[in-house]
Amino acid sequence: MTAGEAGSRRQGEAESIDPGDGVDDQLHDPAQEMAGHGPAQQIAGHGLPKYQLMAVVEYDGTEYLGFQIQRSGRTIQGEIEHALASVTQHRTRIVSAGRTDAGVHASGQVIHFTAVWGHSLPDLQRALNAVVAKDIAIIKLQEAPPGFHARYSARSREYVYTIYNGVVRSPLVSRYAYHCSRPLDAEAMDRACGCLVGTHDFLPFGWPPRGDNTVRTVFGASCRRRGDFIYVEIEADAFLRRMVRRIVGNLLLVGTDDLSVEGFAGLMALKDRRTPAVDAPAQGLCLVKVNY
Repeated sequence: MTAGEAGSRRQGEAESIDPGDGVDDQLHDPAQEMAGHGPAQQIAGHGLPKYQLMAVVEYDGTEYLGFQIQRSGRTIQGEIEHALASVTQHRTRIVSAGRTDAGVHASGQVIHFTAVWGHSLPDLQRALNAVVAKDIAIIKLQEAPPGFHARYSARSREYVYTIYNGVVRSPLVSRYAYHCSRPLDAEAMDRACGCLVGTHDFLPFGWPPRGDNTVRTVFGASCRRRGDFIYVEIEADAFLRRMVRRIVGNLLLVGTDDLSVEGFAGLMALKDRRTPAVDAPAQGLCLVKVNY
């Protein structure tokens, strides 16, 4: 995807306060967010137990400004916190494993939070799914292990970017895949993915959420075709803002033979972000798993 093709998409695109494919906050002390973390406790004054919980969340990010709560506009975090307040009658702040961008989806986002609740956890899960927005679902809910933190305890995150490579666009997949009508060489794209594996400075492909550390470790990266669909899969300890989408944007040039595999590998040595392509559109990206 060239800068010219994507320029119009970037105009007016809603940005989150701290957006990113996956946020690396590991250099910051999580003590405040984990205060009081432990077994269920009784809350003085009303006798209800206070649980430390973790949940797996799935969502369609199309209509949202991203995961992280905003000064205005709908966010995934805001919707879940509103549902928790409605069900438990207590305001609750949730913490996620990664703060996905506007329009990005998740099938395996992980959150942790404290809940004041006098019934079973299956009842809480059912109640939350009954009131939360229909494009969000609590897939799994359980008590968190002692000391668990959705972000800081994570060892890696896995993202998948989906490309629909049919000649004609498909309205049925357009919310979850980027349509590229030009034939793509998925094998060349897969070879280019190989240079991403390892610990590298990924400055050409993204922005750190805080500070200036742009070094990340990629544990695996691949590109596979299945019929008209091409899937770019990347697992890393953490991601820079826009990192996966910028990588995919340049992989598309490899797929159309506008950039060689060697040329893609050479991008890793850049000292700025002037890559041939800008970010691939958000709708193709999905956070599929967080590993602990």
